Amino acid sequence: MKITLVKKVLADGSLCRKCRDVQARLEEKGQLSRIDRTLIADVRDPQSAGIKIARQYKVERTPFFIVEREGREAEIYTIYAKFAKEVLQPAGQIEPC
Repeated sequence: MKITLVKKVLADGSLCRKCRDVQARLEEKGQLSRIDRTLIADVRDPQSAGIKIARQYKVERTPFFIVEREGREAEIYTIYAKFAKEVLQPAGQIEPC
């Protein structure tokens, strides 16, 4: 499984608020190590890797996660809680407090 996180950089060079929030959650819960790559959708650069991949998958919200599993179509998650539950916490695992 390969996980890509796409975050947006605003015109002023800062990450969007939601991207900062999700980044903080990933760090707090020790999940950042599960992310294989991070791409930036820079609104100042329409050719940035994050903008291109957002177009490819027709995603208009950031942050979002792309989950690639061998032999399956890529899955797109635009909601962190759903991504964490379905991908980072497989059935039977309980998240530590």
